[in-house]
Amino acid sequence: MTVNLAHWQARLDELRAAHHVPGASLALLVDGTVHELASGVLHRGTGVEATTDSVFQMGSIAKVYTATAIMRLVEAGELDLDAPVVEVLPEFSVADAEATKTITTRQLLSHTSGLTCDFNYDSGRGDDCLAKYVEAAKDVALDCPPGTVISYSGIGYNVLGRIIEVVTGKVWDEALKDLLLTPLGLTHTMTLPEEALRFRAAMSHLGEAGQDPDPAPSWDLMPRSAGPYGRVIASAGDLARLARLHLDGGVAQDGAQVLSAETVALMQRRVVDSPDKWTVSADGWGLGWTLYDWNGVQGYGHDGASIGQYGYLRIVPSAGVAVALLTNGGGARELYAALYRELLAELAGVTMPEPFAPPAEPPVVDYGPLVGTYQREGVVITVTERDGAGHLVYEFVGGMKDFSDPLECDLVPVTETVFAGTGVGAAFSEDYIPVVFSTLPDGTSCVYIGMRCGPKVA
Repeated sequence: MTVNLAHWQARLDELRAAHHVPGASLALLVDGTVHELASGVLHRGTGVEATTDSVFQMGSIAKVYTATAIMRLVEAGELDLDAPVVEVLPEFSVADAEATKTITTRQLLSHTSGLTCDFNYDSGRGDDCLAKYVEAAKDVALDCPPGTVISYSGIGYNVLGRIIEVVTGKVWDEALKDLLLTPLGLTHTMTLPEEALRFRAAMSHLGEAGQDPDPAPSWDLMPRSAGPYGRVIASAGDLARLARLHLDGGVAQDGAQVLSAETVALMQRRVVDSPDKWTVSADGWGLGWTLYDWNGVQGYGHDGASIGQYGYLRIVPSAGVAVALLTNGGGARELYAALYRELLAELAGVTMPEPFAPPAEPPVVDYGPLVGTYQREGVVITVTERDGAGHLVYEFVGGMKDFSDPLECDLVPVTETVFAGTGVGAAFSEDYIPVVFSTLPDGTSCVYIGMRCGPKVA
């Protein structure tokens, strides 16, 4: 397939400027070849231009790297996906003693362990940061019973990072290099800030929607312990090269079999359906991968957000195509949505869904069963009814209480259980935040916001 790079460069430039994204890098994997483009600036304060070899923070896309490294250990016979985590990490425990005995590596990979996401704990910069993090997370309440439903989990991926350390005898950063970065020749991928200094590194930017954002107060606002769930730094081209490993059945560019084709296929196999199909476009989850269904065309990938930088990876195996976009602030999700609709249609025959929004004539809904208080670690969600309309308050508590002021939104019905939250902004979705009510297998009502499950407590 011929790729019109001049056209896509022009579209990247136009859309990036229109959505106030300071800088972006785009990589297209087509017919085994990686094409790289860049646009804008890495830092609005210095004016340093974004280039194809620039590196960006990728946020939760790091989870794909951690998952791939875990699967290398599984393939080597050093780890059993279905053995309880405590057999590898005797110090591992959660607030539920029975759950502690049963949570498995497979559940951690697929976000079905019940472990929560928003547990921010700075365990320092030492090589023991993951061990300290896992220790500190012992008393954190589960979002839901293990092995039942999905609830997006940062803690779970940090536990996976600690498993990698224990099995390999190396810190996560070094183990990731040995298991993945070096075999794949990913020379523009790293995990530590001091390593990023060797390259043109994108600065994070923050600001109001619809305006040009300003440089963040710090390049990286996450602790070192965020690594396995949230801090791999890379160029868009290197991210596309990781995607190529999975598209090519585990074969690296030099012909080495890094993963077996069977393992690659297993990672892409659906483990759990997702009630929230809009926040990260997830129809379901595999072992590390978000799974998509675009009107019958299957795909996989992952989104990522650090504080002020955003990344998007989409892979369409039937077309042999992968698209990686990395950005450093502004209306990044709007840029992604507009650009990927065009790219995936032309390169892979994919019709992406329209932006999440309520219908022109929203259905009439009985809010009575939905009204109440929902809670998970760090967050309390209060749903009320006002003059026949739904209203939601999303409040950070405990260790998260200083993260943000409470968020409030009106709930506009999409269906009887799916609502479009208004007034939150494009950080969550293109215009509306998806609010999805569901029920756990034990009958407990719950609400999903940001792919996190909050059970009803009152």
